[in-house]
Amino acid sequence: MNFKYLLPILSIAIFAISCSTDNETPIINEVEDLIKIQEIANTTHTIELFNTTGDFKTGYNNVSIRIKDNETSSYIKNATLSWMPMMQMPTMQHSCPKSEITKTIDKETVYQGFIIYQMTNADGSGWSLTINYNIDGTDYTASNTITVLQSEKQNTTSFMGSDDSRYIIALIEPSEPKIAINNLKVGLFKMENMMTFPVVEDYTITLDPRMPGMGNHSSPNNTDLSYNKEDHMYHGDLSLTMTGYWVLNLKLVNKHDEVLKGEDVTDTNEKSSLYLELEF
Repeated sequence: MNFKYLLPILSIAIFAISCSTDNETPIINEVEDLIKIQEIANTTHTIELFNTTGDFKTGYNNVSIRIKDNETSSYIKNATLSWMPMMQMPTMQHSCPKSEITKTIDKETVYQGFIIYQMTNADGSGWSLTINYNIDGTDYTASNTITVLQSEKQNTTSFMGSDDSRYIIALIEPSEPKIAINNLKVGLFKMENMMTFPVVEDYTITLDPRMPGMGNHSSPNNTDLSYNKEDHMYHGDLSLTMTGYWVLNLKLVNKHDEVLKGEDVTDTNEKSSLYLELEF
C-alpha cells in the first residue's frame, strides 16, 4: 500500500479509539468496602443489605441498602424507603429502635440507616425484616426472615426505669476502641408501645468505666454523656488506659435530675445495674 494512503487510515483508527475511550463510563462499585448480609426479593426487585461484617448482631447495626431491578439488573437511583424489623415471640411480637432510611452521601444507588436489635434467640432466629419502598410513584414491599446473632459483649440493654417506662440504650462508638480518650456515643430510646421507640432527648447519662479484672480501677478524664441535637445521640469522653475488658457503668438521669436507673460504683457495689461492655 502506498504510504500516502496509509497515514489517513491510521489517523481515522486512532481517532476512533480515542473517542471510544473518552465515551466509556468507568464502572464504580459503590459497596466495595461492604459485605452483603442478605437479599430480600419480590417479583420485581431484589433488596440487598450490607454492612462491614456481613452479619446482623444484637446492638447497633448500620445498614447499607441497594434495590436491584430483577429484569434489567440495574440499581435504582431514586427511591424512598422505610423498614419494619419484627421479633416474633411465643405470645406476642415487637419491633425495635430504628432510623429513617436516607440516600448515602456521594452514592448514586446506596441508601442507609440503622437498626438496634435488643434481643435474639439463641440460634439467631425470631426476626423478620420488611422493606417498603416507592419508585416513580409505585409502592412495593419485600419481606423475609433474617438472622440476628448474639453479640459477645453487652452492647445494648433494655430496662425499666423508676418512672415505669421502658428504655433501650445501645453502644455506637467507639467501634474500634484504643488506648486514648475515645468519643463515646450511645443511643437512648423509649418504648412507647411494641412498635414505636422514639429517641429520648435532653437526659444525662453518667459514666464510670471500670476494669473488673484489674481491681475494678477506673480512668481519668472521662465525661458524662449529653444529648446532641444534630445526630440525636448522646456523646461523652471515654478514657481507656489499657487494653482488656471494660464495664461502662452508667446512670440515667432525667431532665429533673432524677436517677431513673443505675447506681454509683463503690467499695461495696462493684457494678451499676445499668451498664455496657467492651473489650479490645
